[in-house]
Amino acid sequence: MIRSIIPDDVIKRVRSLINGVRDIVITCHLSPDGDAVGSTLGLCHVLRRLGKNANVVTADMVPRSLHFVPGVRDITVMSINESLARRLVSEAQLIFCLDFNTMSRIDKLGECIEGSRAPRVLIDHHLDPDNQFDVMISYPEASSTAELVFRVLMQLRMLNMVDKVAAQCLYLGLMTDTGNFTFGCENPELYEIQAVLMRRRIDKQWLYNMAMNTFSADCLRLRGYALNEKMVLDMDHGVSLITLSLDELRQFNYRKGDTEGLVNVPLAIPGIYWSVFLRQEEDRVRVSCRSIGNFTVNDICARYFNGGGHANAAGGDYYGTLDGAVEQFHRILKELDENNNDN
Repeated sequence: MIRSIIPDDVIKRVRSLINGVRDIVITCHLSPDGDAVGSTLGLCHVLRRLGKNANVVTADMVPRSLHFVPGVRDITVMSINESLARRLVSEAQLIFCLDFNTMSRIDKLGECIEGSRAPRVLIDHHLDPDNQFDVMISYPEASSTAELVFRVLMQLRMLNMVDKVAAQCLYLGLMTDTGNFTFGCENPELYEIQAVLMRRRIDKQWLYNMAMNTFSADCLRLRGYALNEKMVLDMDHGVSLITLSLDELRQFNYRKGDTEGLVNVPLAIPGIYWSVFLRQEEDRVRVSCRSIGNFTVNDICARYFNGGGHANAAGGDYYGTLDGAVEQFHRILKELDENNNDN
């Protein structure tokens, strides 16, 4: 049985907010992943079936690897059509903020939303959310934001509005944020949610192949290069480091999403329990960390890389050069050694 974990007063407030408005905006974090895309589009589809004028607005483009998701082409991208994005936010009577815990995670779109008078409803599973939201549904122990959207809809008694399209979107979020149900799946209720979505006659094999097993030739060559030429193993610390510069990315015609999941691969090596991936962008270095066991990476990303996340999956940004980010990584190793010696 799937429990109701969200307090009744919170659900009552969300129901009242939805019932009292027509124009709704739903947004998610920069560089949307499967959970961000699946949860926003799944919720959007349900709200539209309820007769609401619901729109998904993102700060930047959805990676091409997720362009197969139903409704992606209807997303308004602020970096492409800023005037429309601003208009939708300004006209919104209610804003759902999904899969992020602070406005800094949505770049200029955050400033736009902060200027809106519309109530903000947070649905998220990251640690330490800001207090910038009117309603907060924050459960770090949840597998994904898609799981929380499902639970919200269940407690709102709106599961009858979750058709095949919405189910595909929510299943995508569950699947991608758990590595196809291999981690973050300790709660057996997750599989009951999976079963409910599958009863909508979704094609889970197709979803898996499209989201997690489909790559362009350039993408595969880039991954091969990263693993063969750029992966550095430090067995003494049980850590792997992969770095990719802008020039290297351009060499392989990099497009957003081409390195999705790359950071997980080194964890398959016995003795490696921490994997770090540094990808250079024009104005920063994107940092991705994954770990296994009791070694947590969210505190590292929060302390050193202006980020955060889950215990075993986190990320952030380094505002400087790629060499500077590598130096920061080595400083972290030194501090960890010093802390271990003190203990």
